Amino acid sequence: MKFALKNNSLISRSALVLLTLLLSACAAKQPLSAPEIDPWEPMNRSIFKFNAGFDKLLYKPISSGYNKVVPGPVKEVVGNMLDNLAYPGTIINLLLQGRFRDAWTGTKRFVVNSTIGIFGALDVASSAEIPLHNEDFGQTLAVWGWDNSRYLMLPFFGPSTIRDATGRTGNSYLEPVSYLAAQKNIWPPWLLEKAHVRIQLLEQEELIESSNDAYILIRDVWLQNREFEIYNGDPPLPDYEALLEE
Repeated sequence: MKFALKNNSLISRSALVLLTLLLSACAAKQPLSAPEIDPWEPMNRSIFKFNAGFDKLLYKPISSGYNKVVPGPVKEVVGNMLDNLAYPGTIINLLLQGRFRDAWTGTKRFVVNSTIGIFGALDVASSAEIPLHNEDFGQTLAVWGWDNSRYLMLPFFGPSTIRDATGRTGNSYLEPVSYLAAQKNIWPPWLLEKAHVRIQLLEQEELIESSNDAYILIRDVWLQNREFEIYNGDPPLPDYEALLEE
């Protein structure tokens, strides 16, 4: 199953994708220093602790139960359909970023999966080697010039920045599942999506819990991966001469 990567989970699923790379020293660029990027660390740590308690009490048990009860093929179909529902948001953000060729490719992907793939139940587009893009309004704001936004831990939603928290408002109009939850108070599809996000964390928990400081680990992985996403996998290299001068 190919999960679309978005920063909309208690601990962002996009951070998990790069977690192994970071721990094996393969991350492309170090984030800004903690005082510069995370000046609200005491507050963020408090929210992180709250999120961890909420996760232990409710989020993890529900997701674990769902993972055990629902057969793998059914989870794959549901996940594919949720990803497909969210994909028009990616297409719109590609247009807003001026990436018209990628927007056309994204449109073909959505049409193929929505028709031949039976409303997205089957990821036919990937089998046809139609590229998968992942864009949200937070990334669009970064492309428009909002750089180096302060890190912000959101209650329930997890790692973010001021820029990406602002982008969530745009996402709530661009993605059907988010729109139904935020604007129409229809929560079941949103909760189902979050269960699929949380399932991906189960195999990484031991690694996170064994770290010296889970807060710093998650923060730094999330920031590095977010930059990786913004630059479409090719972030700029650090200015080594400036670092030497310092």
